[in-house]
Amino acid sequence: MRISFFKAMLLAAVMVTTAHAATPTAAVTLAKSTADHSKFKELNRPFDSGPEVTKACLGCHTEAAKQIHQTQHWTWEYANPQTKQVLGKKHVVNNFCTSVKSNEAACNSCHIGYGWKDASFDFTSEVNVDCLACHDATGRYKKPSGFAGHPVTKDTEFPAGSGKIVKGINLTEIAQKVGPTKRTNCGSCHFYGGGGDAVKHGDLDSSLEAPNKELDVHMDVDGNNFSCATCHKTDGHQVPGSRYAPTAKDKDPAHLRGKAETTNPATCQACHGQAPHQQAKINDHTNKLACQTCHIPAYARGGQPTKMTWDWSTAGRRDKDGKPITEKDDDGYDTYLSTKGNFTWKENVVPEYIWFNGTVKYTLMGDKIEKGDKPTKINAFEGSATDGKSMIWPIKMFRGKQVYDPVNKSLVITHLAGNDDTAFWKNLNWDKAVAAGMAKTDVAFSGKLDFIETESAWPITHMVAPKEKAVGCVECHTSNGRLEKIDGVYLPGRGSDHPRWLELGGWALVLLTLVGVTGHGLIRLVSNKRK
Repeated sequence: MRISFFKAMLLAAVMVTTAHAATPTAAVTLAKSTADHSKFKELNRPFDSGPEVTKACLGCHTEAAKQIHQTQHWTWEYANPQTKQVLGKKHVVNNFCTSVKSNEAACNSCHIGYGWKDASFDFTSEVNVDCLACHDATGRYKKPSGFAGHPVTKDTEFPAGSGKIVKGINLTEIAQKVGPTKRTNCGSCHFYGGGGDAVKHGDLDSSLEAPNKELDVHMDVDGNNFSCATCHKTDGHQVPGSRYAPTAKDKDPAHLRGKAETTNPATCQACHGQAPHQQAKINDHTNKLACQTCHIPAYARGGQPTKMTWDWSTAGRRDKDGKPITEKDDDGYDTYLSTKGNFTWKENVVPEYIWFNGTVKYTLMGDKIEKGDKPTKINAFEGSATDGKSMIWPIKMFRGKQVYDPVNKSLVITHLAGNDDTAFWKNLNWDKAVAAGMAKTDVAFSGKLDFIETESAWPITHMVAPKEKAVGCVECHTSNGRLEKIDGVYLPGRGSDHPRWLELGGWALVLLTLVGVTGHGLIRLVSNKRK
């Protein structure tokens, strides 16, 4: 059969097209985001300040700043409906650097805003919101201490006259590569709270930026690879999970992600439910023990020690030449600074354990404190074995010694940071530093100074170990075990639950039984031989 040239060419084209259609398309790796910010013309220009970047962001994300304004991350304030206390960094006194008050330009580098250096900060301004703090994906975004939360865009000498240069960063490159929050975003503040890596929490430090399974089964970079937001699931920029009002006992079943959250999605039960174990006997423990009690055998396990004590009363010493002193331990960690006093550090720390029902009462500026034999509680965790709301929780107990007004009987605020002559780091003079700090408050100050011992509790809830590394039964059900100091509950095997006479009586019965069985056996043996 003869066909025309045109038909032959058409048939060949069809055959080629069919052959190509049957060939699989090469896999293309696509970005997870639906937007490439480097292509936005609004971001393709120089930025000289953080607020300029935020203004560009708000051109598309029109409601973001309004949402941020409603969050605790922005207000640094929380009104506790149970205790009626108004809490937050503007009100609470701590036993690390004592208070943000009077030290705003330094401390507020961790605020998600720009320019909070004193009481004049405008909390209603939308361009004062710092989008990059949470959405930087380059790891190059920095807000150095002393700049009131502003990034530095040009090389700057700081402090003035010191000869030290703070390198500027390129905000254009950073703004064009924004993305979802990562562990490093949250960790840039939460890992370094209290003045340095691992200082404050004990279960939050830089080792969690890329942890293995041994350190944290959820964040394991080769496993589940959770980010902070996986558990602290945000809704309209509201981040659940608060140390001011923690969820001590979650009685709800596992939550279905995607539905409207009515309870805290950051609890263990939110994912694992109320009976997560295959053994019923272990599930029997979940009505009294927080999951963290068994599944976090120790904190500060990532190779980074945490600060355990801080004694401000020794600060101010100078060497024979009148210069500040620095002393370090064998691992290079500061154990004494003239500007801060004495410290102790520890790794792989077994937590202390308490009954906790979620209510925390804080010592606030101006609260009356009697100096006694026991340390003053910066934050008192409430709970008991009988209130029906408490669980046994692991905590880090941080112990300190800080400045106190013996006349007005209250903790005082110290002006620690800054480049002025009243800042303690410059003059090592308590009288000047405290007077300057107290001048920023409405609290009465007598001018007299003393020191008082304090302690603050921090719930341990990160660094969850693999189940094979969970706390073993014998570590609690034994004399002088982990739960030796927990009252109000009977714990089999614990020495304090068994009077000495009962223990001796029990062993005496065991011995008599052994003697009786042995004697009976010997009698039977002799009788059989006689027969």
